[in-house]
Amino acid sequence: MSEKSRKRLTIGGLIFAIVCLILLSLKNQVYYPEMQARDAVKSAKAKENFTYFEGSKKPLVIFYPGALVEPESYGVWAKKVSENGYPVAIAHFPLDYALLSVNRADQIDKKGGYVIGGHSLGGVCAARYAAERKHQKNLKGVFLMASYADEKGDLSKTGIPVLQITASRDGVIRKERLKENNRFLPGNAVKEVIQGGNHSGFGAYTTQKGDNKAKISTQQQQEKVAEIMIKWLDSLDKK
Repeated sequence: MSEKSRKRLTIGGLIFAIVCLILLSLKNQVYYPEMQARDAVKSAKAKENFTYFEGSKKPLVIFYPGALVEPESYGVWAKKVSENGYPVAIAHFPLDYALLSVNRADQIDKKGGYVIGGHSLGGVCAARYAAERKHQKNLKGVFLMASYADEKGDLSKTGIPVLQITASRDGVIRKERLKENNRFLPGNAVKEVIQGGNHSGFGAYTTQKGDNKAKISTQQQQEKVAEIMIKWLDSLDKK
């Protein structure tokens, strides 16, 4: 074997080792669902790359989880929304990281109309998906939980209804970025603040690093998220 070939093998081996270490590190940082969320998803169906809660109304709710948060973590509010008629499809991503498959929503039937949104980084990715003109057919709205749109997901001139839900005790979201990125939302975006809630409370999972302690229970925040979502979805249904 030539010296050049040996160098290539060495470099290739190093790159492989680094990638493996990164993947292992990410896996060790995953946030896992609490028992109440695990119980909630027992009524859901497994579809390819989605956890699906059936419903009889329209639109379909497509949800992108936050970075490194397992999809089942959002089962509590998703089940409540589906019990009020709206089907919910929680997307699954490689390494629980929405940036690795922003177009995941392409893989589910949206012909009957849909809204798309997500939590934290998942919301940023959902806004990017919605901002592409080719995805706006049958799109009824975008919702952001502890999240915002960025330049790649600029919704300000689309005319698409937007709901943004934040929490007063959120210790993870960058408040200056949240304020700065308001320019990427339409002027009539609906904005709701859950008093006493935190970043982790948008799901039911192990407390996220850097988050503040909530002043309300996870169950209370989940109920509030579901209440706000249902009210907003009902308002879209009347348009």
